[in-house]
Amino acid sequence: MSSEHTEPAGGTGQEHTNQITEGVIWKQLLLFFFPILFGTFFQQLYNTVDAIVVGQFVGKEALASVGGPTANIISLLVGFFVGISSGATVIISQYYGAGRADKVFYAVHTAAAFALTAGAFLTVTGILITPGALRAMNTPADIMDYAILYMRIYFLGMIPNLIYNIGSAVLRAAGDSRRPLYFLIACCLTNIVLDLLFVAVLRMGVAGAAFATIASQAVSAVLVTAVLARTREMYRLTPSKIGFDRRMLHRIIRIGLPSGLQSTMYSISNVIIQSGVNSLGTDTVAAWTAYGKVDVLFWMSINAFGIAITTFVGQNYGAGKTARVHRAITVCMSMAAVSTVLLSTALYALAEPILRIFSTDAEVLRIGVEIMRFMVPTYIAYLIIEIYSGALRGIGDVWIPMIFTMFGVCFLRILWILIAVPLRPAMKTIIFSYPLTWAVTSVLLFIYLQFFSQLKHKARSKSR
Repeated sequence: MSSEHTEPAGGTGQEHTNQITEGVIWKQLLLFFFPILFGTFFQQLYNTVDAIVVGQFVGKEALASVGGPTANIISLLVGFFVGISSGATVIISQYYGAGRADKVFYAVHTAAAFALTAGAFLTVTGILITPGALRAMNTPADIMDYAILYMRIYFLGMIPNLIYNIGSAVLRAAGDSRRPLYFLIACCLTNIVLDLLFVAVLRMGVAGAAFATIASQAVSAVLVTAVLARTREMYRLTPSKIGFDRRMLHRIIRIGLPSGLQSTMYSISNVIIQSGVNSLGTDTVAAWTAYGKVDVLFWMSINAFGIAITTFVGQNYGAGKTARVHRAITVCMSMAAVSTVLLSTALYALAEPILRIFSTDAEVLRIGVEIMRFMVPTYIAYLIIEIYSGALRGIGDVWIPMIFTMFGVCFLRILWILIAVPLRPAMKTIIFSYPLTWAVTSVLLFIYLQFFSQLKHKARSKSR
C-alpha cells in the first residue's frame, strides 16, 4: 500500500450550510442522535436475536456460550481496533467542519486501509487464541465446545465488521447519521432471517447463529462501501486510492490509541468480572448473558449521545466555535440524564417479563431479576464518563481521559474483584464494582473538563 496520495480534485469549501455548526443545538443533537440510537439498536438486535433463538431452540448452555465469555473476548480484541479508528472520526469531523477536502481525502483512504489490515489481523489472532482465552476465564466445561465454535466462526467476519464500523464513522463524522441506520436495518433483517433458517429450521446450533451474524455484517459492509464510493461529497472513497498516508496514519493513531486502550481497559476489567461470574456456575452465566442483552438498551442510548457529542464538538471546534461547544455539552448531558432515568425506571419495573424472552428456566430468571434490579438504578453514575469523554475526544484531548479510565475503571475494578470478592463471593459483590468505578471516574472527568482541559483553556484565552 502506498504512503502518498494524489491530491483530490475540487474545492475545499462545503457547498451547503452545515447545520451542525449553524443550527439550533438541541434540535441538531436530536436529529443526529436518533438515527445513531436506532442504528445501535439494530446493531445490537442481531446479537440479541442470536441469544433468543439459541436460548429457545438449543438450550441454556448454548445461550451462555453466545454471550458472557465469548462477548467479552470479542469486545477485548475488536474494541481496541474500533477505538483506534475513532481517531479517524475526530480528524474527519474537524477537517470537514473546517472545509479541508484534501485532508478529509487522506483520512478516509487511510482509515479504509486500516480497516482491511486490522480486520485480517483480528481474524487470524482471534481464531488462534480462542481456546486458551476461554480456559483462562474459567469458562464452564459444559459450554466450552459451544463457545469455541461460535467464536472461531465469528472471527471470520472481522474484515466486513471493521469496514462497516469505519465506513459508518466516516459518514457520521460528516454529519450523516441516517444512512448507517438504513444499513443496520438491512443487516438486522438479514440476521433474523438467517438465524431462524440456520438454527430453528436447519438445526445448525451455535454455528448457525455465528454464520448468520457474519453474513449480515457482510451485507452492511457492502452497503456502506457502495455509498462512500458513489458520493460526490469530499469524503468520497476511491478503492484504487486506498492506502496509508504516513502523516495521517500517525494522527489517527495519536488520537485513536487512547480510545483503543480505554476500550481495552474496560474489556480487561469485564473479562476479570466474567471470570468471577463463570465460577458461580452455568445458571449465573446464562442469567448474566441474558441481562447483558437487556443492559445493552442503556449502552446503545448513552453511546449514541457520546457519538453525537463527539461529532458535534469536533465540527464546531474545527470551525472555531468554542462557546457553541460548551453549550452543546450542557444540552447533551441534560438529554442523556432524562433518557437514562426513564429507561432505568422501565427496566426495573419490567425485569422479569423482559428476561423471560431469553430463558424460562426458573433459577436463571431469579438470578437475572436480582442482577437487573441492582444494576439499573446505578446507570446515572456513568453519564459524565460518556458525554465528557466524547466531548474531549471531539477536540482531540484524549490522553487524560484514558489515564482516568485506566485508574478509575480498570485498576479500581480489578482491585475490588481481587480483594472484596474473595471475602464475599456473591454476584452482588462482583457487580457492585460497576457503579463504584463509574462514580470515581465521573468525578475525575468532571474536575478535569471544568478546570484543566484544553477546551477550558481555550475558553479562558478567548475571554481575555
